[in-house]
Amino acid sequence: MKFDDIYQFFQAPPPFYLNKELAVCYVLAILSRGDSYGTELIQLLETEYPSYRLSDTVLYSALKFLEDEQIIEGYWKKVEGRGRPRRMYQIRSESAQQAQDLTRLWYDYVRNHSSLAHTNGLAPTGN
Repeated sequence: MKFDDIYQFFQAPPPFYLNKELAVCYVLAILSRGDSYGTELIQLLETEYPSYRLSDTVLYSALKFLEDEQIIEGYWKKVEGRGRPRRMYQIRSESAQQAQDLTRLWYDYVRNHSSLAHTNGLAPTGN
């Protein structure tokens, strides 16, 4: 390591990887806009929140948790030009209020951490 490496770290910090709690709230925020699938959830995070990342492991753990808790449900959908069906997810109508509450937590988190990062001139970093 060199001092230049330290300065580079603070000029362009590595992305922050979501933990399961944040991933659950993020997934619900996206699904509140419409049905989605795993790869799209990861791509949307990187597009809409460039300083955040989501690993496949954490994403699918969050999706399984939400299905087990009956907040979301999955279904298979055949997609034009794709060989096999895609696993889609949607919020269950009877869980809409809880999903909305958890979605609000995501937006509050991002707003609070983005303003702190902006104030300090730094992007959020990992735990």
